[in-house]
Amino acid sequence: MTSHSAHPSTAGVPPDATFPRLLRAHAASRPDAPAVREKDLGIWQTWTWRDAATEVREMACGLASLGFTAGHNLAIVGANRPHLYFAVIAAQSLRGVPVPLYQDAVAGEMVFMLDDAGIEFAIAEDQEQVDKLLECRELQREKGGATVIRHIVYDDPRGLRHYDQPGLVSYDELRALGRAWDAANPGAFDASVEAGRPSDVGVILYTSGTTGRPKGVCQTHASFIASGHGGVATDRLGPGDDIMSYLPMAWVGDHLFSVAQWLVGGFTLNCPESAATVMNDMREIGPSYYFGPPRTFEGLLTAVSIRMEDAAAPKRWLYAKCMALARRVGADILNGAPVGGLDRFKYALADLMVYGPLVVLLEHRHAAHQHLAVGRDLQLDARRRGADGLQLDL
Repeated sequence: MTSHSAHPSTAGVPPDATFPRLLRAHAASRPDAPAVREKDLGIWQTWTWRDAATEVREMACGLASLGFTAGHNLAIVGANRPHLYFAVIAAQSLRGVPVPLYQDAVAGEMVFMLDDAGIEFAIAEDQEQVDKLLECRELQREKGGATVIRHIVYDDPRGLRHYDQPGLVSYDELRALGRAWDAANPGAFDASVEAGRPSDVGVILYTSGTTGRPKGVCQTHASFIASGHGGVATDRLGPGDDIMSYLPMAWVGDHLFSVAQWLVGGFTLNCPESAATVMNDMREIGPSYYFGPPRTFEGLLTAVSIRMEDAAAPKRWLYAKCMALARRVGADILNGAPVGGLDRFKYALADLMVYGPLVVLLEHRHAAHQHLAVGRDLQLDARRRGADGLQLDL
């Protein structure tokens, strides 16, 4: 079980903090500590805080060489990838604004948000997203809009070798441009980071557009840093902890957990190889903190229920008895309410025989904090207390 003693990073955040300054502080105070991991071709790759700060600097300077400056917005489209998270901070370092977009949006939907935010610069994960952005650019030209995507940076070069459309730049090319620009403009990057204010808009996140057109919601550095600090302090997260980043980057929750809390708490951010490998990758990492939407946990509960239907009769009987006990007294025990001694003893046995093994089965054996918002029935089916006394809201 991961230790959760108080960490210096949760004691407070400087009043002038911005996300680029928080990254710089981590890189200065513990440069060799792991900041980000990504599983690639079955192997976990690690970036230290020094590595992350270096790539952000090179990326920001590369964007500056293309004309990106304060007031510009940067579209970010793709799955949870370290380079895309670095792009968030790179844009902020230039006092620009990152605009994560849902990767499953079609070009017709995406072009509205690109036009609405006046975006001329974008970074895409792979060929699929590049094709979509190129289609958006053609739609913009056909409409004769005020802004058109001029530059598209791509992270994964597979399938893009023979693309010759204007404005396409690979991630490695962008970093090379950045190193040259940084050398030609000494001090410019640091001055830009210093000029940033907590009241600056730190991100634009679009609503789902379920009841109408998506709306861009502007959030400041100060707003997200305050929320991130609250979560880090409540769950006692910090260096030495791990979280899995797997939710859509365009969702406000991912920006809170994978950017704000990461930079405030200084834990390690882990990016899975793909959406299909999330659960297996999570088992390998053993995250100390896990957040998921109701659908994730409903799926886990369904999987357990199906497996129990195929179990031997004694196991089905034991499972049913323990779940009935959890529904009757589990919430009271977890909330510290008075419970009879016999029920407490039964619950301890059930935790040893059923609740604990279920958590291991569900591949969260190291997790000390797991949160979601679900109905009462699912909560009572899946709640237990961790070995360190902290509640697991599965």
